[in-house]
Amino acid sequence: MNGIVIVDKPSGWTSQDVTARLRRVFDTRRIGHGGTLDPMATGVLPVFVGRATRGVEFFEHAEKTYETLLLPGLTTDTEDITGTVLRKQEVSLTEDQVEAVLHKFRGEILQVPPMYSALKVGGQKLCDLARKGQEIARKPRPVTIFELEFLGFQEGMVRLRVRCSKGTYIRTLCKDIGEALGCGGCMAALRRTAAGSYGIDDAVPLQTLLDTQEPEKYLRTVDTMFAQYEAVTLSPNQETRCRNGNAFSVKKPDGTYRAYSRSGEFLMLAKVESGVMSTIKSFFEV
Repeated sequence: MNGIVIVDKPSGWTSQDVTARLRRVFDTRRIGHGGTLDPMATGVLPVFVGRATRGVEFFEHAEKTYETLLLPGLTTDTEDITGTVLRKQEVSLTEDQVEAVLHKFRGEILQVPPMYSALKVGGQKLCDLARKGQEIARKPRPVTIFELEFLGFQEGMVRLRVRCSKGTYIRTLCKDIGEALGCGGCMAALRRTAAGSYGIDDAVPLQTLLDTQEPEKYLRTVDTMFAQYEAVTLSPNQETRCRNGNAFSVKKPDGTYRAYSRSGEFLMLAKVESGVMSTIKSFFEV
């Protein structure tokens, strides 16, 4: 089986837990996921099955959209409510106070990666060092917050919607916003509502996949992740050259394309430069 399944990840599972279970469901070892979710997080987790795993590298750069709850007044070592409390205070915020600081976090910003993360420094994961009680200096990294919307209050917590670039830590965003509010804060809940072109309405509950006898019916073809690019049908000669890894002439403007055989098989993600089409990544069966 080959394709992409959009999983609605439940809380308490790591992304690796999900792929490990789905290896048994789809009876293959060739499985990967597109964008790690923290165990406490829920929502959209694209899982690539079989030959579709060749598309994981492209999905790593996809934009993500989240809904999160920021708990003001609570600071923890993990930057979310699962960590050890470092500081706690009573706080009462108004909508105007929240809106007044959010503009600082829109556009390109710098984030210091949290110690409790899988980021490696000197070959060691930061989370492994943190569990040993070590903290090391981390360089701020640029990320882009395309949209940051205040959705209201929920039981004293701040509801936010965030559309962001690869590498954004929502936990850190919550912490930094809390600091900007002058009271500290941490992430209390997180749900990914979109990843690339896939939204929460596309997602299948993990338990549904574990219970089904027909997992293949939930697989999407790998070309769906490249829907933003124009589709091109190749001639038999062009298809032969494509399958042999050779470039060929086309009458197309420069850009990126989805290339198909005349039978409709998705062959490759391709680029055109100066009238010549070549392979970015092939997806046909060998």
